[in-house]
Amino acid sequence: MQTTIEQATTITKQGNRGKLYFYGDIVSSWWGAWDNTDQYPERIRDFLSGQTGPLDIYINSAGGSVCACMAIYNMLSRYQGEKVVYVDGLAASAASVIALAGDKVIIPENAFFMIHHAWTSAVGNVNELENVVGMLRSMDDAMLSVYEAAAAISRDQIIEYMDMEKWFTGAEAAEAFHKISTMPAAEIAAKADDDAMARFKNIPPGLWLAEQKAKAAVEVERERLALLDMKGGCRS
Repeated sequence: MQTTIEQATTITKQGNRGKLYFYGDIVSSWWGAWDNTDQYPERIRDFLSGQTGPLDIYINSAGGSVCACMAIYNMLSRYQGEKVVYVDGLAASAASVIALAGDKVIIPENAFFMIHHAWTSAVGNVNELENVVGMLRSMDDAMLSVYEAAAAISRDQIIEYMDMEKWFTGAEAAEAFHKISTMPAAEIAAKADDDAMARFKNIPPGLWLAEQKAKAAVEVERERLALLDMKGGCRS
C-alpha cells in the first residue's frame, strides 16, 4: 500500500527512524501541490523541524521545480541525522538532486535515476529570452555541482549524460556515483505522474507504455504554460 504524504508527515517515526516520501511532483509552494503526494520546501522544513534521529527517504518522482528541489536538497544536506535514500521506482530530473542529499542512496536494479538539463517554456523578445537562457544555464550549473560532488566520473562525462538525458539503472548509477549502491530488483509499486513523464524523450522501454505517453502529452501541451505558472516556473 502506498503511503501518502499526509500519513508520512503525521506518522514521522517508526521505531527510531523518521520517514519521508517523495512520491509526486516537487513544487514551489502549497499552491502548486495539486495532489497530496506533491512536496514543497516549506512542508519539508516543517517535517525536519520535528526530527532528530536517522531519516529514511523514499523517492518515486519525475522531478519538478529546480529551485524547490535545490532548496530541499540543501535542507536535507544540513540535517544532522543519518540519511538513507531509497529510490523505489524513479528519481528523475530534479528529483535526482534530492536523492543525492542522502548519506547513502540505494537503487534496486530495476529502478531508475535520470539526469538532464533544466527546461522551461517562455515567450518574449530577444532580450527576455536571452535572460531565460541565462537562468536555465545557472540552474544547470547548480545541478551539475550536486552531481559532480557525488560522482565517480568526470565533470565532462556528467555534462555529456545531461546532454543526452541519461537514464541509469541501479547498477549503472552505482558505477557513476560513489554514494549510490544497488540491490536485487524489487517490485515497483507505483509509477511516476503521467504528465511529468510526458516531457522526457528517452524513457527506457517498458517503464512507460507508449499509449500512456501519447495521451498525457496532449494534455501536457494544452496546460503546460498554466502548470508552469502555478508550479513555480522552470523545471527539471
